[in-house]
Amino acid sequence: MTKMLTIRVIEQRDRESWDRLWTGYLTFYKATLPAAIYDSSFARLLSADAREYRGLIAELNGEAVGLAHYLLHRDMWSVEDTCYLQDLFVDPQARGAGAGRALIDEVARRAKAEGASDLYWHTQEFNHTARRLYDQMATLTPFVKYDKPLSRN
Repeated sequence: MTKMLTIRVIEQRDRESWDRLWTGYLTFYKATLPAAIYDSSFARLLSADAREYRGLIAELNGEAVGLAHYLLHRDMWSVEDTCYLQDLFVDPQARGAGAGRALIDEVARRAKAEGASDLYWHTQEFNHTARRLYDQMATLTPFVKYDKPLSRN
């Protein structure tokens, strides 16, 4: 049987599937978030505001198996916007079917269509499975990330 993979924009009807996938993503990174952040994040993905986060769902044979969250933003090193792929997750049971690559490709296609000049993302050093894919699709940079929490709810 041929597996049918599709990538589409997240819609309101995806909330239950998105919750499951988002929880899987957070679990991988040993993180938990309160329900209010789930609600706020999903609402942002549905917003019509061009400067808000956007989301994609990967479906394999009609079942949601992956997600991508991205943001177009200004860049002081370019006239054009840049695109930040903040979150990418594919259900472990569906890995190897091309959903991760397809999600990145679709984010890149959409960002380019809106005039972005670059697409970038971060991952944990220990995320070896994803990094094998990323090494095929992009250039690893020498940047080091620092994080200074200003407040937490």
